[in-house]
Amino acid sequence: MVQTNAAGNAKDKQNDEVRDLTDPKVARQAKLEAIKESGENPYAYAYGRTHKAGALQERYADLVDGTETEDYVSVAGRIMAMRNNGMFIDLMDTTGRIQIFCHKDSMDEAQMNRLKSYDIGDVIGAQGTIRRTPRGELSVRAQETVILTKSLQPLPEKYHGLSDIETRYRQRYVDLIVNDESRETLRKRSQIVREIRNYLSNEWEGIEVETPMLHAIMGGASAKPFTTHHNALDSDFYLRVAPELFLKRLIIGGLADCVFEIGRCFRNEGISPKHNPEFTSVELYKAYADYNDMMDMTEGLIQYISMKVNGSTKIEYQGKEIDFAGPWPRKSMLQLVEEGTGVDFLTITDPAAARAKAKQLGVHVEEYANWGQVVEAIFSERVEASLVQPTHVTEFPLDISPLAKTHRDNPLLTERFETYMNGWEIANAFTELNDPAEQRIRFEAQVAAKEAGDEEAQMLDEDFITALEIGLPPTGGWGLGVDRLTMIMTNSPNIRDVICFPTLKPAKQ
Repeated sequence: MVQTNAAGNAKDKQNDEVRDLTDPKVARQAKLEAIKESGENPYAYAYGRTHKAGALQERYADLVDGTETEDYVSVAGRIMAMRNNGMFIDLMDTTGRIQIFCHKDSMDEAQMNRLKSYDIGDVIGAQGTIRRTPRGELSVRAQETVILTKSLQPLPEKYHGLSDIETRYRQRYVDLIVNDESRETLRKRSQIVREIRNYLSNEWEGIEVETPMLHAIMGGASAKPFTTHHNALDSDFYLRVAPELFLKRLIIGGLADCVFEIGRCFRNEGISPKHNPEFTSVELYKAYADYNDMMDMTEGLIQYISMKVNGSTKIEYQGKEIDFAGPWPRKSMLQLVEEGTGVDFLTITDPAAARAKAKQLGVHVEEYANWGQVVEAIFSERVEASLVQPTHVTEFPLDISPLAKTHRDNPLLTERFETYMNGWEIANAFTELNDPAEQRIRFEAQVAAKEAGDEEAQMLDEDFITALEIGLPPTGGWGLGVDRLTMIMTNSPNIRDVICFPTLKPAKQ
C-alpha cells in the first residue's frame, strides 16, 4: 500500500508539472526567473529609443521591396505577434506597428537564444538597420533586442480580441492594447477637449479657470448630489453637480469678461448608455452677452470641432447622418410640445390642470409637479427623440430654470435654451439671472420644492445672493456635455466607450 501511494504521488507530481508547462502564467513566470538568472533586468529603467513606428513607416514609405538601408535605428514597443520561433516579431508602439526581423546573420547566438524568453505582450527594445522584405513589410533587421518589461498575463487571442464588454471597461488597459477602435476613440476625445479649449480661448477670448469640487451648498444645477465628509473640518460636503455659481462669482469679481472651466461633475443618478455618474462638462460665462450669443457660439464651436476631428460638418452616427452646418433651427419648448401633442400649454397654466392634461396624454408626472415640470416631462417623452438634427430648444418654463433670466416677452418663461441632437441634450445655456431679489425668490421656491419631495431641487446659497448684490453684469452662461458630444463625434453607441474608466459596480473579489 505504501508503494502504491508513493507511485500515485509521483504520478500526480508529474501531471502537475505537465499542467504547469501548459499554463501560460506559469510558463511566463518561469521565463521571468530565467531572465533574472541570466543577469538581465526584466523591468528596465529606461531605453534609448530613436524612432517610433509611425515615423519610420512614413519616412520609408517609398523604400523598394527587397532593399535594405544602412540607417541604424532603435525602437521599442509591445510584442503583438511572433512567427517562426521569433524570427518575425510584430512590435506595436503608440504610433503604429513595425516588424522586427531576427536572424542569425545579424544576431549572435546569445541574442538568438534571448528570443526564447519572449512572449506576446512583452515590451522589448530592438536596434538594427531598416529593410523592406521582398513581401513589402517594413522591418528592422535586429542586431540586438532587450527585454524592457516582462508580461505575466497573456493577452486575448488575436482573432477574437477582448469581446466581453464588461471586461473591456474593467480592464481598459487590455482593451487599449488589443482594440484599435478603443485607442482611436479615446485619442479623439483628447483632441475634442483640446479643440474646445482652443476655440473658447481664441475665438471667445476666454480664460480657463478651476473652481472647487467640494461644495458646502449644492447648487448650479438640479440634480441628486453625492456627499462626502471632511475629517479635519468635521463638515459634510457635496461633490459638485455644476461649477456655475463659482464661475459667475469670477465674472462679478472682474477676473475676465469671459471665463470657462473644463472638468468633472458628479450626479447621483442612474447609469445608462448616455449617463455616467461622473462626467466631463465645459461651462462658460461671458459678460455683456445673452442666450442668443450662446446659441451662435454653440454652432460655431461644434462646427469647428467636427471639421478638426472628422474633416467635415457632416458625420454618421449609428446609421443616421447628422449635419452640423448652420444655422440650426431655434424652436420654443412650448411650440415643440404643441406640435407633438396638439396641446398649447400656454393656455393651461394652472399646475393641477396641467397635471390632469399630462395624465390624459399618458405622461406620468409627480403629484407635486409644477407647471414647468409638467411641460418638461411631456417634452421629454413626446419630443426629444425626434430631434435628430441639431436644434436649439428655447424659452424654457421659469419653474424649471431657477438661475435663468425671465424672458423679456413672457414672464412664464426664461431666456434659456438646450441644444439637442440625436435626441439628446448636448448643451444648456441662459441669459443669466442677475437680479438678487428675484434670485432669492427662485431659491426659496427651490427650497420649498425640496421640502415637498423634489430631491433634485437646489439649495439657497446666501453667499451667492451677496455676490449678486455686488453686481453681476449682463451675462450669457453656457454648458456642454463633453462625453455625449464625443459619442456623436466618434460614432460610439455607449458613454462608457468614450470614458477611459467609466463607473462600474465593484467586481466581486
